[in-house]
Amino acid sequence: MRPVDERILETMRDEGNLTPRAVAEFDVTSQSHASDRLSKLAKYGLVERISRGLYRLSDDGQLFLNEQLDASELEPIDSTDS
Repeated sequence: MRPVDERILETMRDEGNLTPRAVAEFDVTSQSHASDRLSKLAKYGLVERISRGLYRLSDDGQLFLNEQLDASELEPIDSTDS
């Protein structure tokens, strides 16, 4: 996890489902960096990919924000539909 990841998760909690472009518009990061970080967060199950370029906060992401989940203990999710 990087500091920007927590800001992305907080933005998704506050705003709902977001695209990388929308994340960037909330001044979290650039669009390309937001896209990279959202992909990484999805790989570890903190966000879910709803459709191409659209993500939502997962239950694990909410647990992380509530300090009920240690992100260092997460393993990559093997997903064939990404």
